[in-house]
Amino acid sequence: MADVLGRTVLHRDRYARVWGLGDRKAAAAMTPTLVLMEDDPSLPLAYAAFTTSSTSSLPSTLSVASRAAFSPPGFQENGPHYSVNLGHVLPPSLEDANAGEEQGTSSLLPVSWQRMNHDEGLTDASLAPEIVVLTDALQLASQPGKLPLALLTLKHRFPGALLWTPGLGGPDNVGVLASMGVDVFDLARCREAEANGVLLTAMGPRLPLQHEETTLEAQAYHFMKALDEVRSSVEHGTLRGLAEKQSLSSPRLVEHLRRHQALMCEREGNLASHQPATTEFPCYSSSALVDPLVEDWERFMTHDYQAPVKVRDVMIFLPCSARKPYRLSKSHGQFFRAIASTGCHEVMMTSPLGLVPRDLEDVWPAANYDVPVTGDWSSDELARVRRMLTSLVERFGYKRIINHTNMALDFLDIDVVDTRHGQGATHFDALQRLSEAVKAAVADFELRNQKNNQRLKQQFMSIARKTTGTDAWLEQLSVRGKLPRWRLEQNGTQMAVWSIDRNGFSFSRAAIDWLHEHNALPVVHLKEDAAWRGDVFSQMVERFDSSIRLGDDLRILQNGEVIGLARAVAHGWEWGGTPGTLAKSHQRKKKA
Repeated sequence: MADVLGRTVLHRDRYARVWGLGDRKAAAAMTPTLVLMEDDPSLPLAYAAFTTSSTSSLPSTLSVASRAAFSPPGFQENGPHYSVNLGHVLPPSLEDANAGEEQGTSSLLPVSWQRMNHDEGLTDASLAPEIVVLTDALQLASQPGKLPLALLTLKHRFPGALLWTPGLGGPDNVGVLASMGVDVFDLARCREAEANGVLLTAMGPRLPLQHEETTLEAQAYHFMKALDEVRSSVEHGTLRGLAEKQSLSSPRLVEHLRRHQALMCEREGNLASHQPATTEFPCYSSSALVDPLVEDWERFMTHDYQAPVKVRDVMIFLPCSARKPYRLSKSHGQFFRAIASTGCHEVMMTSPLGLVPRDLEDVWPAANYDVPVTGDWSSDELARVRRMLTSLVERFGYKRIINHTNMALDFLDIDVVDTRHGQGATHFDALQRLSEAVKAAVADFELRNQKNNQRLKQQFMSIARKTTGTDAWLEQLSVRGKLPRWRLEQNGTQMAVWSIDRNGFSFSRAAIDWLHEHNALPVVHLKEDAAWRGDVFSQMVERFDSSIRLGDDLRILQNGEVIGLARAVAHGWEWGGTPGTLAKSHQRKKKA
């Protein structure tokens, strides 16, 4: 294994990853990282893990050398070192032409737009490069849509490789490119900035102040600080915000980021289904409206969501609250007292998610998003609410909506009772009208209150439909216990508990066969000879559900039989060859 690059993912955020290079127990360096060219300043290993050179002859040979011992098992000598023929390829604008000299194939894999379109060898399942070089990244960046498509395609095809876009990265765009999956950068643009007397910073290019220099060393300093910001953002799940801020320094960056987000919406296996209860999903600007997670929520609510059957006669349309989940807020406490019924379906109006039903207020991202409260609604925000509300009314046939928001619902062909009359949601008179409207609906439609355990079961079934793919496994279970640790039992046997730490189910060993019988959870098939003792690694996996989301509970099968449950710590797009742990063992069946 002397020529293998030891690497493991330390942190991940959608397509961005912080890789530890070398010994996984004590990484010698990490990504995003720089690759140094000849005459570049000698930067610390913590920021520059590789060096590179190329020959002047044609076709050129590209070499990349490690600056530390990254090769297992001994990690004693600097390595690995790579060398590959770059070939001679046509520019991306001539993508239909299949000409030129082929690029080489090795653990250092050069890929061009032309090669991606014509080289069938890239589809060889045995091809597993360690570093992929998008050689014409600079040209692709100038052609609308091509760079985001190329990067996303390479990430899905070679999930275990580091990705380098020569000549493209700088302190001003490293956050955007990292969010698109780029791991390795160089100082080429910093050299250009030095020549032009411009300083590249994390917030964009600018002219230097009187006391500042534009030397390559000064440019490299800003690049190192930008790398720190990206690494920290990936670790804490805030890269999205950093990328948004950086993109505003260039219209081209905004374009790349928007196209990348649009492509994300077309792919599966790149979002999370669960996050720790302490994780926030910040939605501080209008850009959150087009975030893939928000788009995914709207798609789910308009196509897959099923309202609890027993509350489909009357909807109570309520405003959201700053505190999550909503029921813990002071305003919703007042709503509960005014409503005094569990026979209606409570749905909250919010932004950027549009609508959040009461039965899903505990799940990601509804329980975690954070948005500034101004009371003003943009046309895009209102349009999303209209689309989602129209879908719910058409699919579930509510007979009446009690509207306790300030939004006019005249676009719906349904009986609407407005209770606000221009007053605040917690105004005494408005709450009184809300109470009277609910009492009238209860009488008109003979609505019955649900017992608490029945209401909880309906809520858990709704959550199960979203997070486990089906509620069939819950139909015969009973809800026991008390807040906050509700138990789901079958004839006295605990099958699951509700975990407030992850806002999701925590399954017991007894649930393994039960979940398998009801075809719940995404499935991972292990190889016949794989010995599963702890974590799930890619070399153990025979096939998997490509829709796996970060945080998903998984059914683990071997030889056609279910053998346990695990929790995904990697997105579905990573499962096709990423080194390291893909899922953590949760429950395993005892061997007979």
